[in-house]
Amino acid sequence: MLTALEKQLSFLREIDRLKRVVRQSPLLDKSRKENSAEHSWHLAMYALILSEYAIGQIDPHRVIRMLLLHDIVEIDVGDFPIHGGSSSEEQSRLEVEAAHRLFGQLPAPQGDEYRDLWLEFEDAQTDDAKFAKALDRFQPLLINVFTEGGTWSESEVTREQVISRYGPVIRAGAPQLWEVCEQWIAAHFRAPHTQNPADVG
Repeated sequence: MLTALEKQLSFLREIDRLKRVVRQSPLLDKSRKENSAEHSWHLAMYALILSEYAIGQIDPHRVIRMLLLHDIVEIDVGDFPIHGGSSSEEQSRLEVEAAHRLFGQLPAPQGDEYRDLWLEFEDAQTDDAKFAKALDRFQPLLINVFTEGGTWSESEVTREQVISRYGPVIRAGAPQLWEVCEQWIAAHFRAPHTQNPADVG
């Protein structure tokens, strides 16, 4: 029977695989696509730096933990791009199964706690989860704007699709950040390759 430490070390070895899950979003220098481990780390930094813009009363450290855990399920199921048209029901089923398998490798109650945090993020009902979800939409939006379209250009995404796919989630958790996004979106779709989005907002 494995000790608690052996289970924890096994889990840490297992999640090294998240570095191999390649997302659609490029790095800001456009040299390559980011991986899901990099994405999770970057979101944790967003939470650390931008917590003052969260709706309601949040616990920034709890949000950071949530964001570090939120994409671990992609080890089993891969990344589901927002513009990919995948079935949300099927995605949810696969991710729940992955969460039970992966967090189940940790000793109780640690594994239960992290699985519950992951489920809270997915449900997006608490202020912590709403802010975490908002950042999970905000970061790729920022990347797309500052890489002259990024995945939007690749998938021929319209302004209306950007607003409908990003807006409700960001507005629900960080309305001030959505105000900045609206300015970026307007500038991008008006003149996507001539105006520096840093000049807006």
